Amino acid sequence: MTTPTYRFFDVHVVRTRHVSPSLIRVTLTGDRLRELVTGGRDQRFKLFLPRPGQDAPVLPDVRDERWYAEWRAQDPAVRSVMRTYTVRELRRDPDELDVDFVQHGAGPEAGPASHWSRTARPGDRAALLAPVVEDNGGVDYQPPADTGWTLLTADESALPAVAGILSWLPPGMPAKVWIEVPHEDDVTPLPTAADADITWLIRGKDPTVVDAVRTASLPDGTPYAWIAGEAGTIRTLRRHLVNDRAVDRTRITFTGYWRKGKTEEELLAELS
Repeated sequence: MTTPTYRFFDVHVVRTRHVSPSLIRVTLTGDRLRELVTGGRDQRFKLFLPRPGQDAPVLPDVRDERWYAEWRAQDPAVRSVMRTYTVRELRRDPDELDVDFVQHGAGPEAGPASHWSRTARPGDRAALLAPVVEDNGGVDYQPPADTGWTLLTADESALPAVAGILSWLPPGMPAKVWIEVPHEDDVTPLPTAADADITWLIRGKDPTVVDAVRTASLPDGTPYAWIAGEAGTIRTLRRHLVNDRAVDRTRITFTGYWRKGKTEEELLAELS
């Protein structure tokens, strides 16, 4: 029998706080959260939220590899809202998980997860599908052993992942980092032992992350690039690195955390 790398966790809200204008941090706990582990860096997991009027998310009956097919087969008006998030911080004694939620406004355009994070109160219930072993396939930042320096780009949706990567990088590792955010007050400290050159870009005021990377002077040596954020931006950045900077495409990890003009439900429907 194959040992599972992920399992479902019932959790509830401990507290919430505004980290910045664009981010709300929700702290979760649960009776079995001590079993949750993380591989560090940009560790991802699935978050399940209740629909309006529900006290807890309606989860699939099966909890093995068949869960996704069963979740898809549930009535869309009843099944839980599912989103993918990054572990911002996992602590022990007590067992607590921090999750940062991007805020997209206060109206219907905000989306269900943004709305939930803004209205969540202590005791509100949710669920996770999260790793129980460190080597779990949910970490994308995987620099080859011969990496001489790393390039990171992100927008606010990928800011928690960049924070995790920077905190994981070994002392002295050269890193060139560009982060594009909506507000000046979104600029927050990102502790790291790496030799990190971090450039914050304020949307609408500074150059875009694409233009900033295009005009940047990059270090010599063998790079590894991790670029994440809006899917169209990521494609453009990847083409620039491969075609203009001659970066080996196998040394670039790129992830579209969202796509302009598409909800996550629409993206999931495209995959079904």
